[in-house]
Order: sequence, then structure tokens, then C-alpha cells
Amino acid sequence: MGLQDHAVFFRKMTKLILYEMPKAGYSSILNDFVESNFFVIDGDSLLVTCLCVKSFKWGQNLHFFYLVECYLVDLMSNGGQFSIVFFKDAECAYFDFPEILSLRTALILHLQHNTNIDVQTEFSGCLSQDWKLFLEQHYPYFLIVSEEGLSDLQTYLFNFLIIHSWGMKVNVVLSSGHESDTLRLYAHIMESTERNQTFLEKNETVIRIAYKSLIQHLEERRILALAPYFEQLKWNDMMEEACWTLFLLQHLWPEGSDIRRVLCVTSCSLSLRMYHRISVHCNHLSLQEVEDFCRLHCLCVAFQLHLPLSQRACSRVITSSWIRASDSFLKMNKWCEHFILGNLNILGSWNLDLNHVSDLHDEQLLKNIAFHYEFESTQEPHLNLGDSIRRDYEHLWNFVSQLVKEFDVGKSFPVRTRTQHFLTQKESVIQEISLEKLPSVGFIPMTSAVIDEFVGDMVKDLPILKSDDPVVPSLFPQKSSDELLHWHGQRLLSDDYDRIKCRIDEKSRDPHVLGFLKKYQAYQQFYGKSLEAVSTKVISIQTTQQKDSGGASGEILQNFKAQKVTKKKKKKSILKEDQNKEQQNDDLVFSIEEEMKNNLHSGIRKLEDFLTSCASNSAKFGVEMLGLVACFKAWKEHCHSKGKISKDISIAVQMMKRIHSLLERYPEILEVEHHQYIAKCLNCLGFNDLASSLDPTLIGDDEKKNKGNKYSIGMGPARFQLQYMGPYLIRDERKDPDPRVQDFIPDTWQRELLDVVDKNESAVIVAPTSSGKTYASYYCMEKVLRESNDGVVVYVAPTKAVVGQVAASVQNRFTKRLPADRTLCGAFTRDYHHNALNSQVLITVPECFEILLLAPNRQKWVKRIRYVIFDEVHYLGRAVGVKFWELLLVIIRCPFLILSATIDNPDLLTKWLHSVKQYWKWADKIMQEKFISEKEANECLNFLKDHSYKNQSYEVRLVLCGERHSDIEKHICSVKHDDVYFDHFHPCAALTTDIIEKYGFPPDLTLTPQESIQLYDTMVQVWETWPRAELCPEEFVLFKNKVVIKKLDVRKYEENLKAELTNWIKNGKVKQVKRVLENLSPDSSSSSKDMVNMFPLLVEKLRQMDKLPAIFFLFKNGDVEKRAGSMCAFLEKTKTKSHPHPECHRYILDINEELTKIERIMKEEEKIIKKKQKRAGKLEGMLMDRPEYINFLKKLNSVKISEGRTYADVSALHSEITEENGLTLNTVLKRVQFMRKGEELTTLAQRGIGYHHSAMYFKERELVEILFAKGLIRVVTATGAFALGIHMPCKSVVFAQDSVYLDALNYRQMSGRAGRRGQDLLGDVYFFDVPLPKIKRLIASNVPELRGQFPLSITLVLRLMLLASKKDDPEDAKAKVLSVLKHSLLSFKRPRAMVTLKLYFLFSLQFLIKEDYLNNKGNPKKFAGLVSYLHGHEPSNLVFVNFLKRGLFHNLCKPAFKGTQQFSQDVMEKLVLVLANLFGRKYIPAKFQNAHLSFSQSEAILADLPEDFKAALHEYNLEVMKDFASFLLTASKSVNMRNEYQLPLSGIKFTGKKCEDSQLVSHLMSCKEGRVAISPFVCLSGNTDIDLLQPETVNQVILHTVGVNGTHAPLLWPWKFDHRGRRMPLNAYALNFYKHNCLTRLGQTNGMHMGQLLRCLKDFAFNIQAI
Repeated sequence: MGLQDHAVFFRKMTKLILYEMPKAGYSSILNDFVESNFFVIDGDSLLVTCLCVKSFKWGQNLHFFYLVECYLVDLMSNGGQFSIVFFKDAECAYFDFPEILSLRTALILHLQHNTNIDVQTEFSGCLSQDWKLFLEQHYPYFLIVSEEGLSDLQTYLFNFLIIHSWGMKVNVVLSSGHESDTLRLYAHIMESTERNQTFLEKNETVIRIAYKSLIQHLEERRILALAPYFEQLKWNDMMEEACWTLFLLQHLWPEGSDIRRVLCVTSCSLSLRMYHRISVHCNHLSLQEVEDFCRLHCLCVAFQLHLPLSQRACSRVITSSWIRASDSFLKMNKWCEHFILGNLNILGSWNLDLNHVSDLHDEQLLKNIAFHYEFESTQEPHLNLGDSIRRDYEHLWNFVSQLVKEFDVGKSFPVRTRTQHFLTQKESVIQEISLEKLPSVGFIPMTSAVIDEFVGDMVKDLPILKSDDPVVPSLFPQKSSDELLHWHGQRLLSDDYDRIKCRIDEKSRDPHVLGFLKKYQAYQQFYGKSLEAVSTKVISIQTTQQKDSGGASGEILQNFKAQKVTKKKKKKSILKEDQNKEQQNDDLVFSIEEEMKNNLHSGIRKLEDFLTSCASNSAKFGVEMLGLVACFKAWKEHCHSKGKISKDISIAVQMMKRIHSLLERYPEILEVEHHQYIAKCLNCLGFNDLASSLDPTLIGDDEKKNKGNKYSIGMGPARFQLQYMGPYLIRDERKDPDPRVQDFIPDTWQRELLDVVDKNESAVIVAPTSSGKTYASYYCMEKVLRESNDGVVVYVAPTKAVVGQVAASVQNRFTKRLPADRTLCGAFTRDYHHNALNSQVLITVPECFEILLLAPNRQKWVKRIRYVIFDEVHYLGRAVGVKFWELLLVIIRCPFLILSATIDNPDLLTKWLHSVKQYWKWADKIMQEKFISEKEANECLNFLKDHSYKNQSYEVRLVLCGERHSDIEKHICSVKHDDVYFDHFHPCAALTTDIIEKYGFPPDLTLTPQESIQLYDTMVQVWETWPRAELCPEEFVLFKNKVVIKKLDVRKYEENLKAELTNWIKNGKVKQVKRVLENLSPDSSSSSKDMVNMFPLLVEKLRQMDKLPAIFFLFKNGDVEKRAGSMCAFLEKTKTKSHPHPECHRYILDINEELTKIERIMKEEEKIIKKKQKRAGKLEGMLMDRPEYINFLKKLNSVKISEGRTYADVSALHSEITEENGLTLNTVLKRVQFMRKGEELTTLAQRGIGYHHSAMYFKERELVEILFAKGLIRVVTATGAFALGIHMPCKSVVFAQDSVYLDALNYRQMSGRAGRRGQDLLGDVYFFDVPLPKIKRLIASNVPELRGQFPLSITLVLRLMLLASKKDDPEDAKAKVLSVLKHSLLSFKRPRAMVTLKLYFLFSLQFLIKEDYLNNKGNPKKFAGLVSYLHGHEPSNLVFVNFLKRGLFHNLCKPAFKGTQQFSQDVMEKLVLVLANLFGRKYIPAKFQNAHLSFSQSEAILADLPEDFKAALHEYNLEVMKDFASFLLTASKSVNMRNEYQLPLSGIKFTGKKCEDSQLVSHLMSCKEGRVAISPFVCLSGNTDIDLLQPETVNQVILHTVGVNGTHAPLLWPWKFDHRGRRMPLNAYALNFYKHNCLTRLGQTNGMHMGQLLRCLKDFAFNIQAI
């Protein structure tokens, strides 16, 4: 079949891709844990993307390679790890472009030889089996590919690659439209969906045939492409000719040479020989003219060899093009270059320098030389070449003549022997550079305290505009308001806090509101109590003076003393209670003893429960001894019993566990006889050496007797403890109580945290999830609450979902009697606020806290802040948080606590924050001294009293806790034979020798004791002669003859094993290490295509293994709900056991009893209502609350509760119904009865199932959280939101779906939920339907590094100046503003960046003055408040106000009829169109404009602005662009240009001494003006500083090391341009929703997912509300 036969399918494939484009998410493709995000770049997509860059001119190789390296550096600077793949078949697409063929080959050579990038060239095509295997083995995070090629045929090739990637479950990122900032790289992500995967499955055969037909067609074009230049010579003939030419040169240059010389000589000689062979047509150049052209080429290469980039960047720009004959020969020459470059591998070990393979061709330089010899050399005196250039030129031409054997090519001079012109003749040949459009560099004079201190030193050296400059007077009208008032009213500026809805009117005295408030507070306490079983503390203010005693607060020590006095008074009553407890303990011990006789394991469980609840050490010791006796007896009976194939090690484990506990916890109680009995037990197990260490009398035992010991477990004690007792090994825990903590004995690092709070210090705390670091937060809150009624603690949560949880927990933990205008706890999110400014504990999110800190009218409240707690700070560095967290840390004056589960560089973070605190120490001292010197003595006392909290320490401590309380084991789930199987995954299997060699072992990659022994055994197996004595478990120094091996001992052993493995690599044993890692890897998991249907079976398997409760993490809201539903359906089909468990039967009877009781009570209450009207209202309310609970019980009864029909903890359910009378169920079910998902969640809850995602209503989420914490739900499907927050641990975590959002940060956060402290000694993590390569990268990746962003924006500068203009405390405001400006993390890590930041600050001020937002003293004017009000949407806020000032909205919004407020539909649609262009900007890939889909394309693409708005926007952008160009011109002076003369990735330098002895060079390289603020590489394509004014080129031409790009200019172009200069349209979702008011249709026409659509519409509505 020919290509035409597949035209329909090609259109079908293209249509599918275009249909997916509006759905593409434009988001950050690389997050913090980039090591887990391995991805692949299609090399030809990279080639095409950079070739089509607007600023690039074909033929400028060096500029092209600069673009490629900038593109790759953007990826690598964000930590990207990737491979670049060049498919062999893709080469066929360039047969019509021979110049690109040679460029493509040069690019591959450059990347392979001059960079460390992994370049793959062995795959034939995207449908090859090798490529499929590569994807399966590496499973890239995504594939970067172009959506459009240089031709339709190449576009089809890219389409095949996209379709195949989707079919392989690999996401696609479009190569064009990338945008980067300091921290993030944004691009269009087209996810692999089920629909896309199905397309490949259904059309696999057609796809293969069509692909084969396309490649065949392209290869046929090769013959046609070669014919015009080489006539009868075939491809293989030319390859042979190229090889022969290279062999000849190798003999002539045995010492080797540079690639530029080699390619010049060989391509010229091969071209001349081939041209001589073919018959010359009349329209071709003559052979002599071709010789002249080759001379020019050799001279051009000689220039390239000697001219540094600084000179070449000043080259004249020749606008003439080659004549047709010249162009034809150039194409022939490019074919020859391609054949030469493709055969360089035959040169073997010949010394070929490929450093400058990026600079093989400079067409502008060649045209310059040709133009000079054609038009200038005859008119001007002869210009000499210079000695060095002349020598190299003659050298090159000499070897060309030696390689051409067939004829004489002539001498090197004269360069031109014929008069034939190679260039077309034009009137204006040399491009003139006009600098008139560029703005003059000059700054409007302005002054203020902030400006003078921050940039005063810099302003002195900058050109300042004079007062009579025409620009300056117009800026400062005589009458302008400098007050902080609204532009449209005489009231103070408001902020985001005012417009965010208040959940409850805090000042209302309405009885209904007060009643609702009471219910709300009661529910919050109930919610908090459900999440945490913590008793409520009554807080009272301490009036006694604090004393510092060893880090503990004085007030708490006094409380402790008071408690001692109270204990003495109650001693008698306590003694009586102890006697009663003793009797109860005796009874309980007797029952435990009896239970152990009947069933050892059941008895042990009761024993463990007793140990947890009992307070008496002597009682505990007695029970432990009973347990040991029972285990010893059971072990002997077990070993005596006949027919046992293998011993039940669990009995020996329990016996050893008792021994550990006795020896470690009760050493003071143990007597000699106890030691002897323990020794007897050890001896029985075969641990003779350990036994003799406890009882020396056992030394004389006969060795033969020991060998024949039938009770022995057959291994050494150390191996036994590591292999089987890992979870039970005792940790080194402190036993001395801390008077500050009543509920538990804190670890050392926790005490250090408490000391930090007591001393008013700041701290960075890095501790694993569920390790107990949150306790310090509550201790801090308690401290501030006890100090006064005014102090405030701010808790900054990473997401709004966590705010509700923390607020409820605070209200449950603390209660305090406060004045009427104060409350204990408040909340502030983007959706609501409640008691935010009158609470003592505020729970908020980063963006809302920033609003309060920067608001001038909130500074009185800000001064009340005593402590700030940042939770999950590693999440604050992502998504929204990245904009705020850095500013928050530098602007707060009070101490802070930073909590994080994992940060890579906590030392750097601590040092930076310490530098900030030292600034505040200095600032506070200056302010205090200034105040005291200016005020009277009595006012000074008031000042010191008011600022007493500032007696804080300015120290910042780093507190680390590297050990989880419970280990985590990883497992891979595979489906075989319609069943689910589990394989243990050893963490070391995730590593490679390269990772170990370069980075070492990731700091949080820890092993369980069993995994450590497994690693040792594997090392022994791989290297049998390994001298391993020191690491043998029985000989290891910390294990030898040790009865109780502790967790810390095993960790030391693990460290030694890792160090040994690292030494193997250092000592050249790489192969052995590879084998170790391979042997540890599980067999590649075989998976079923129908993994979704196997999901309920997975859950059932985990239930049977006693691995519930479990959280199943998925990443799509729809899938979260579907999987929960599938589990419920599975349980409904499950057959009830004929003989249910006796307990379940009893629970059913209890439920029936409860139902009967409630129904009886309801009937009685109905009678009372009829008789007594006074109580009727209250009773009716109670009756309305009960039906949901009754309905739940009835349905629960119909489920016929049994262990096989529900996942709920039946004992917890029974306890809830009978003991608590259904309080929890009644409360939560009542709240969701009218919710959208209420009925479904209730039905699932009856089966012990729930689901949880961010799109649910908060009441629905709370239901799942509460029931999960109570054990009434034990299986939850959830998105990542469930991993954040407090106290949501479980026994197992399952990753049940792969996604682009499953990166290693989310993996660590989610997996950290496995293992409940105090309940589970071991947590389990399972991977289901996640590819093995992805699992390995998740585990092996390093923790994220918190990196500094570019900290300033125009709106932020305006908000800072608004704050600085605050009149009541100017020194405080100034100190805060300067802290923000001076202490960015970016400038801390790169001090040179401070110059750029200062210049950008000046640029911002100039802009704000010109736009009339500030006056020349930095004070706000008129619309400053409105701009700052919309601060989250720069530059849309600036443009909106610009439109408003011009009166455009007034002109548009005219009523349809005079005297009315009604507007026509046309006016309203235009208004929404304008607002959508400003605040509803969601881009669609440029290629989508070519779509011809079933729906009207105009419905998907947003129309342009109305003409008057468009003209105003153009004028605004033009002015801003000029100012930004002026800023770049100034900033370029501070750049180290030596760094600009080297390629950014490979670091290849194009510097050197300027060629000054050549008159011709001076003549040709004479254009120095207009090339100051752009990269010298882009100058090679004729770009100038004027290109800084072009929106499509500014980011491409800007100096690479200047530190800013076009995104930092407050520009709002009507559309965005991608790398090719193509317009990227905006999505019309907002306008379409306004027109049609239909979400379903909107999702279809605008191609957006429902959740994404709702979020965007909510955000758009929020902005309109703000306006």
C-alpha cells in the first residue's frame, strides 16, 4: 500500500492529538525531587524546535548550538535527568534539507563528545522492539516531542511517536512553548489516558503498516534528492567516496587535526571531485567558479579559527541571498559534509579534536567575505588578511589541492579568479542598525528612606534625568493624593482579608448566630478529638515571673512542684486505688496465664495489652516472666512434636522478645535465678555463648550435646535477631521524664525543641513523618497562650485542607477563658476566614499570611505575633507556596519553627535564616536606641514594656532526627494467573553503581535489619573470597556475644555494609556490585492489562494478611471514587460465611438491641412533644438528627456484618454503637445527609470503605477522616491531600496508580503514613500498577534542595512601598521592607545576583512612577491600592488599572437605556471577553489553531480584545518594553562577559586574542553598536538590541547570565509566542461558561477536565469578585 492509501488514518491520528491539546496542562514539568523524574527528549524534536526559533537564521551553526544548550540547561538547572534519542528512521525526513542532515550529525557528535548527556542512536524507529524494551526498562516520566515538523511527513513521524508513547503509558510534553523561571520549567503536558492507550491497542496493525509505508516513501525521496547533485551515484557510492577521502587525509595529517579543518578540506575536495564528474548544466556554476567558492569557504574557516566570538559578534549583516547556482552547489557541499561526518568513526584512534564541531559553518561570515570580494575589493585598496589567517587559509587550500587528484584546482591566491557573482545584487545589501527605537538610559530622580539605603550607592553611578527633561515634569502633577485611600472613595485601603468571606460574623450578637457559633465550636472540638485521642488542657495565664532553669520554662517547673504537693495530699486515696488495681492486675495476670496455656499467640496479645495499660514495673516483670516460661514450654513441646517439617520460628521470636524486655527494662528487679533461667532458654535455642555470659555454670556443657540440640534454631544469635526480630529490636529511648511533657517521655531531639521554644529561639526541624515533631508546635502554642491574652502564634499549613484539621486539633487540645474580643483559635484561607485577627492561634496558608504581613493596616496585629510555625516547608517550596515562603521567613521579626520531613540542604537553610536573624538583631537594636533617644523616659518604659517579647534570642538552631519510629518495608504487587502476588523490594535494588559512585547512598534510604542481613548474604554470594570477617553478623563488634542487639547497633552495621559496598566500587569491583544489586532486585513483575479489575482482589489480599487499615493513593479524582465503588461491589458479591465468627454474631445482636432502644425512645419523645409544647422545639431537633443514624444501623444490619463482608474494624464498630451510643456516626452522618456525595459515602462507610480528594466538600472529607481515625473505615482511596495533615497514619500504604504527580516528594510524604506509632512495629508500602523503573527512581532519588527564586516583582515592590509609607511606625516598616530586599535566598547563594536585584528594584520604581502609582518620594498615589489588591495576577492587574484609567470600561459599560442599570447582552459579553483576556488566561498549544474538529474552533479559542482595548494594550506594552530594554542595557554592564563567550552547557569557550593585524577583519567586523545587552551568540544571526523590544524574541536574545528574562517584565501581550514565534491562543472557557452556563458542554468544546475547569472558573470568579 502506498502513502496515499493511509491518508485517512494519518488524518485520524492527527485529529486525536489535536483533540487532546486543549486538555494539555501548562504546568511545571520538573519539581523538587527531580532525580525521580527521568525523562527522554526526542533529538529531532529538539533539532526542529531550535531551528525554528524566531531569532535564528539558518546557516549560523554556533547560534543553533547555543540555542540547543540553553534549552538543555533550562532542563538541567532544574535538576532534570534525561536521555536524548535520535531515531535512525527520523533521518529520512531531511532528504530535502541536506544542510539539516549535516547539522543533525554534528549535533549528535557534539552531545556525545562534549557533554555528559546520554545520547541514544541505536533505535531504528519508535515502533521498534528495542525502543519498546527501552521504555519498559526505564519508564521515563515523560517524553519531550514536537507536535509539528518541518514538513507534513515529519509531522506524521512525530505523531507516531506521540501515539506510541501514550500507548506505552508515557506522558508527552510538547517541545515548544516552554517557559522557565529561577525554580520552575513550565510546558504543555499531554497525559497518557485510557482513551489514548486504547487507540494504540485497537489500531496497532494499521499503525505499523502506515508507519512502514511512510518510511518507505521517505527513503524513495532520498534517491530523488541525490540525483540533481550526483546523477548516477548512489548513497553507498557516496559513502565510499567519503571514506576514501578521509583515509587520504589521515595519511596526509597523521598527527590529527581540528574538526573544522578536517571537514573544510574533505568536504571541499569531495565536492570538487564530484562536481568535476557530473555534466555541468547551463544554469550551474563552472568548475573554476566552484573552485572560487571553495576558496571563499576555506578563507571563512580560517577566519573562524582565529577570530574570537567578541569580534565575530560585530560582523556586518548581509541581506543578499545566494544566487540559484550558488545555492545549488552549497546543497551539494552539505551532502558531502553529511557523508564525511557520518563516516568519522572509520578514523579509529586518529587524534580528531571535536571540541568545535558546533562551529562548522557561519553563513553570515561567508557572505561577508563573498560580498567583499565581489563588490568591495575592486573599489577599495587591497585589505590584507593578516599573517595568521593567511597561513591557515593557504594551509587548508594546499591540502584541498592534494586531495583532488583528478585535476588542478589552482593556487590559493587570488581568491577570486572569475567575476561571477555568488550573491544577488540589491540596493541595500548591508543591514543598517537603527538605534533610534531604543530608549535612552536615564532614571527619574526619587528618594525615600528605603530607596536611599537599598540602592543609594548604585544610583550615584547611574545617569539621572534632569528636572527639565520632558519626561519628568509630566509625572508629578501638583495635586495628587498620597494617602492610603481607595481611588473611588475616601476610605482606607482594604486587602484580600476584607473580601474573603467570613464563615461566621465574629461581632454579631444575633441569637441564631451565637447558637450556630456554639455548635460550630462543639463540632470543632469533636472533630479534633476524633483525629487525636488527647485530653483537653485548661490554659490560665501565669502571673509568676519566668526563670530559666536548664532550658525548661520556669512556669512549668513551678506547676511541676505544685503537682508534687498535691500528690502528697492525695497519697492515702492513691494507696487505696493502688490496692484495688493490684487485685485487678492479679485477676488479669491469672487470665493471661490461662490463655497462654490454651493458645500461646492469643495469650501473648493479651500480655502485650496488659503491658501497655499497666503502670507497675513489678507487675509487668511478673507477666514478662510468665510469658517467657510459657514460650519456653511451648517451644520445647513444638520441637518434640512429631511430623514437623520446619520449626515455627515465631515461638522462638516471642521467647527472645521476652528475654530482651526482661534484660533491658527490668535489670534492677532481675535476680540470679532469673538470669539462670534466661540462660537456660538461650542455651535451649542454641545460643551457648550468650547463655554462658549470663550463667557461667553452663560453660562445661558437652559440645556433642550442643550439636545434637534438637531445640536449636540452627543459626547464630546475631543472625537470628536481625533476620526475625527486626521490628521488635529495642530502640535507645530516654527513661528520664521531662516535667514539660506529661503524656510521654520525649526523645533527646524533642527536648532540644522544647528548649528552643523556652528560650524564644528559632529552629529548623528535619524529622521523618509521624516522628512527633508536631508536638513542639503545640508546646509553642501553649507557651504563648499562658503568657498573655494578646500574643499570637501563627501556624502556616501547606494547603487549605490541612487548616481545618489543625484548627480542630488546637481547639480540642486547649481551652482558655478569654476576654470578649478574643478567641482561642482562628483560620484564614482563600475561601474563608474565621476569628483570624482576634484569635491567639491563627491557622493559615502561606499566601494568606503574606496578605496580613504586607497590609499597612494590619501592622498592629502583626506586632502581636510571638511565634510562627511553618509546617511541611518542603511543600511550601512547590506550586503556590514557592511565591511566598521565602518572603514570609525574611519579613517576620519573631522566632519561628520550620518543620520538614525532608530537606537536602538544611545547613544552608539554617545559615541563611541565621543571617536574616542577625539583621533583625541589628535592626531592633537601632530602633530601640533611636526611640529611647527621641522619647521621654516614661514613654521609653512603655515602649520597653510593649516590646518585651523582643527579648528573644536571635539564634537559629538546626534540629535533626534521622530515625523513624517504625521501619518501612516495600513490596511490589504483581498479577499472575488471575491472582495478586507480593514480592519484597530491597531498597538497594533501586540503586545503580553510578548513583553510589556519584552521590553515595541517599540519606533517607534505610534498611530494615532483615534487609541488612539480606545485603550481607548477597555480597557473600557474589564474591565468595571476600574477606568479610569484620562484617559477619556473629563477628561484628557490636553484635558479638550480645544478648540484646539494639536498633542503633543494627544501624551501625548497616552503615558499615554501605561503606563496604562503596569501597568495592572505589577498588574496581564494579561488576561485583552490579551483580549484588541485580540479585537483590525482584523478578520483573508480570502485570495484567486489566489491573483495574484486579484492584478489589488486592484489597482483599491485604485484609487476609492483616495489613489494614490502608490508604490507597491514586491521582485522579474520578479513579479514587471508582476504585472505592469497585471494592464495595466486590464485598456485596462475597458470600457470607455459614458460621460467622462468634464475636460478629454477638455484634449483630447488639445492633438489633440498639435499634430497638432508639426506636422506643423516639416514640416516647413524640408523645412528649404532643403534650408539652415548651420542650417541643428541642426534642424536634433531636428527632431530626436521628433518622440518618437509624437508617445507617438498619443498612448495617442488612449487610449481615462479618469479617468477610466489611473492612471496618468490627470491634471498633461495636464499641461505637454500644458504648458511645453512636455519637460519632450520628454527628458525621447528619452533616452529610444533604451533601452531593453524602448517600454514597454513607453506603461505603457501612462496608468500612471511604474515599477522599480535594474536589469533595469539606464536610464529606471530614466524615472520611473521622471514621478512618476511629477505625470505622479501614480502607480509603485518596489523592495526595490525604497525606498532608495530622494523625492520619495507617498500617499500609498502597500506590495504586502511576501519574506524573507521583514524584519522590509525594512518594516520601505518602509512604510516611505507613506504620502507626505505638501500634505498628513495621509499616508496609505496596506498589500496584506502577512500573518497576519508576519505583526504583522514587526510592533512589535524593531529597529536595530548597532553592531561591527571583524574589521581586513589580506588584511586590509596590506593596513594599505601600508598607514603607506607613505613618505610625515608619522604622518598623522600613526594617521589614529592607529585610525582604536584602535577604533573598538567591542573593545569599549567589552574591553577584544582588546587583541585578537592585537594578530590577530601580526598574520597578521607574515603572510605578511613570504609571502614576508612586510619587518621587516613594509614596503611593491613587490607584496603588487597586493594583496591590489584585497582586496575585501580575501583569493583568497593571493592565486592568491602565484600562480603567483610560476610561475604556466607562465607555464600554453604558446602559442599554438611559436612566437604567441594565446592559445589553453584547456589552456584557464584551466585558467578560476583556476580563477573560486579563484574568482567565489558559494557553493552548499553537498547533491547535490548525485543528479541524467537529465542534466550532471559535468556541475553544478566545477571541481578541475589542479594538480600543487592543490599541491601549499595545501602547502600554510598547512603553513597558522600552523601559525593560533600558533596564537590560544597564544590567548588562554588570555581567561578566567572559561567561557569555562560552556555550552554557558544554562550557566550550570562544574567547581568545582579537585579530588586530588583519585589515579585512577590521573592515568586516565593524558593527559594534546595538549589541550590548544581547548574547554574542545571537548576534551571529544579525540580532541587535532592538530585538529586546520584540515579545517573540526577547527571551531568546537576552544575555544568558544576566539573571532575568522577559517574564520579569510586566508585559501582557494579547497572545504568547512559542519558540517558533507561533501564536499560542487562549482558551475561551470563561466566556463560553458565561454564554452557555453549561459545564458538560464546556468540558467537550474547551477540552478541559471537569476538576480543572471548576478550579479555573472558581479562580476567575474570585478575581471578578475582588474587582
